[in-house]
Amino acid sequence: MPPKNTAVPTRGRARNVAVPTRGGATGRGRGGRRSSGAYRGAPLRPDHPGPAPKSAKKRYKPGTVALREIRKYQRETKLLLLKAPFHRLVREICINLSPDDPLRWQSSALQALQEATEAYIVSLFNDANLCAIHAKRVTIQQKDIQLARRLRAAHGNPV
Repeated sequence: MPPKNTAVPTRGRARNVAVPTRGGATGRGRGGRRSSGAYRGAPLRPDHPGPAPKSAKKRYKPGTVALREIRKYQRETKLLLLKAPFHRLVREICINLSPDDPLRWQSSALQALQEATEAYIVSLFNDANLCAIHAKRVTIQQKDIQLARRLRAAHGNPV
């Protein structure tokens, strides 16, 4: 009688017995062989061409998506900056200005400040875009924003 812990060969097909491998191919993302989607040993038959090719994601011409996003954000009226980070930034600036007595803010005052801030940023980018176009470029660079701020200060507008 053979010992209980040894595998006894059977006739015909071999039993499915888990055999530890060195690669650790357990299917849990830790090493091992990568599967290409098809069994490598099987010959390709005309009625089974193999796995379907992955469809390529549609690519638009450069600038098409940017123009679509511009139209989308011009159509919307909601604020673009997130409220909580903006409010934290305002409160942090207030604490740095007066560390003794922290200022309190009404939510409507913070909302008005955020709307004014976004309007200022949008108009600054418009002016910087004009500076870039004047330099025969379509990309806004840091020097365009600096020039727009400098021209605003020359006309007495707040920087």
